[in-house]
Amino acid sequence: MEYLPKNKHKTNSQERVLPPGHNCLTRRSAIKAVLASAGAAAFSSGARAGTTKRRPDPRKASPKRYALKKSINQWAFPYPERMNLKECLQLAKDAGYDGIELNYDLENDLSPKSGTKDYRDIRRLADKIGIRISGLCSFLFWPYPLTSNDPVKRAKGIELAGKIANAAHDLAVENVLLVPGAVHIPWRDDYEPVPNDVCDRRAREAVKKLASQAERLKVSLNIENIFFNGYLMTPMEMNDFVDSFQSEHVKIHFDTGNISIFQHPEHWVRLMGKRIKNIHFKEFSKKSTDYSLETFRPLLDGTTNWPAVMEELDKVGYRGYVTFEYFHPYPHYPEALIYHTSDSLGRILGRIS
Repeated sequence: MEYLPKNKHKTNSQERVLPPGHNCLTRRSAIKAVLASAGAAAFSSGARAGTTKRRPDPRKASPKRYALKKSINQWAFPYPERMNLKECLQLAKDAGYDGIELNYDLENDLSPKSGTKDYRDIRRLADKIGIRISGLCSFLFWPYPLTSNDPVKRAKGIELAGKIANAAHDLAVENVLLVPGAVHIPWRDDYEPVPNDVCDRRAREAVKKLASQAERLKVSLNIENIFFNGYLMTPMEMNDFVDSFQSEHVKIHFDTGNISIFQHPEHWVRLMGKRIKNIHFKEFSKKSTDYSLETFRPLLDGTTNWPAVMEELDKVGYRGYVTFEYFHPYPHYPEALIYHTSDSLGRILGRIS
């Protein structure tokens, strides 16, 4: 082995004396050293990033992620005046919802004028767009209450409820919202108040008739709580009503806003438990003195304790849809409400960090 004197390199069999302090790296080895150093630094940084999780910021969204599905009621869309059904379905999909709740009426795409073929076409349209139908809802239970003093209106209400259940079956939708009755309807001047015991008797008779049909159709009649109607005013009353039918096809559609005048939705969730089959997330402001539909607010612009509601839903094992319900589509740029609500739901469910 041949040794070179200190600070010397052998080149073409000749000695070249290098200046004192000069290292013996060639240009190629120097480049390799730089690249290796950069690679090591990048690996070290990546390893640190992979092992260090960013802590959730509770100011931005729920730090806990919940396995529930985002949905929105069609009443938040300017339908049918400015949007058709296809546009509503597509907008819900584009805005990031898992499902949309459709409304049954006397004139629109879901109505007594529609039949099985029409509903199957709507189902195929929703499937093509990639949006689920989370349930069916209707305002028809107010002009045709199941507990009205007018027997003609009672009969019409039961008939329409049956048609809604049939529509759900044809749409392959499981959830049907049902308003069982009312002692009083403050926003209507054509409803004669019904004594509490009479209201209860008529409501139970009506739901019993409808329950047998629901069992045949494999749909769920979900009883909604509505503080304004003076009936089923506590979760204990709601539980007693639903349990009396001893049917897996009679459950609860819980609305967070409809009891928020004097009560708190997180308390109801704990007491109703697994009876809850579907949910409306309706924002409410206890600061208001206007006890009407105008009291309801865009999501998060109210006094609802959403973290507490979510914790209770998680404890009872609810894994279904949470559907924003709102009755006032924005008159200008209505898409803004749809996207704002999707963002709000994402924060409540912990999908945004």
